[in-house]
Amino acid sequence: MTASPAIAPASTGATASALARSLTPLVGLLVVVLFFLAVPPHHAVTLEQVRTIGVHAVIVGVAALGATIVIAAGGLDLSVGSMIALTGVTASLVLRAGHGATTAVAAAVAVGLACGLYNGLLITILRLPAFIVTLGTLGFFRGAAKWLTSSRTVSAPTLGLESIVAPRPPAPWMLVAPAVWILLLLAAASAFVLHRTVLGRHALALGGNEQAARRCGVPITGTRVAVYAIAGALAGLAGLFQFARLQSGDPTVAIGVELDVIAAVVIGGASLSGGSASVLGTLAGAFMIAYLRNRCVVMGWPNYVQEMIVGHLIILAVAVDLWRRRRTG
Repeated sequence: MTASPAIAPASTGATASALARSLTPLVGLLVVVLFFLAVPPHHAVTLEQVRTIGVHAVIVGVAALGATIVIAAGGLDLSVGSMIALTGVTASLVLRAGHGATTAVAAAVAVGLACGLYNGLLITILRLPAFIVTLGTLGFFRGAAKWLTSSRTVSAPTLGLESIVAPRPPAPWMLVAPAVWILLLLAAASAFVLHRTVLGRHALALGGNEQAARRCGVPITGTRVAVYAIAGALAGLAGLFQFARLQSGDPTVAIGVELDVIAAVVIGGASLSGGSASVLGTLAGAFMIAYLRNRCVVMGWPNYVQEMIVGHLIILAVAVDLWRRRRTG
């Protein structure tokens, strides 16, 4: 009879803590918005700018969804930017060869999936740290993109793909670009996979404690390869969106995007040590970075200021995660 009262406060406290953690990235996004509204000369945010910010958040956001699952599983992927370049080039080459838009989408996603599988297999078979493997494939995928195009930009007919990322949507009722709606649907699917499927539970268990997960029968190799494959497929889709925005395939594009992707994930509340992640937080992080970059341009601040801010946001987010772990541990 006396056990129930003792359990209830603990359960309530855990729920409140989880809720506070999930809302932290949204609060951070609000703080950034209010900061730029307060800084002179107080540039207002118009509807067109909101639409543009949404489009700018798509490429980082889609790739960050895959990185969220990888980081939740205790992994890391530094090759995302190179995968985006390679898959964008792939889409442009397929379209230039006379194939349809559907084939280009499938090719970009398939190449991204293959890149993710390659990363996962190298990490598991060679038993090397993900940092080292993906640092190596960062150069490999970029080199492959340059080899396929002879280091030149590839122009190709977009066949209507550019309308997906147009800031002003084709139908007024959509409010924002179709790509933004695709990002939100992918976020819902990613959250379902991470929290409602066996693969997601295995990924979180693997990131939380690999040895304990192994003893519990979690298929370590299969789980690790699967999460990298999913991340690769999403990077392939991000590469397609990049092609649609540029309306050409550029092997030198998306250099440094991996920094924004990792920033979006850690700002969103994921732990770089694995075991926890928030898809909603990742979305908030992606939109925060897109908004920050947009406001820096509007304010006339140079690009290096943006890079300095994003770099310190990563440091701050990791420091907060370590503080939270020490406090709860």
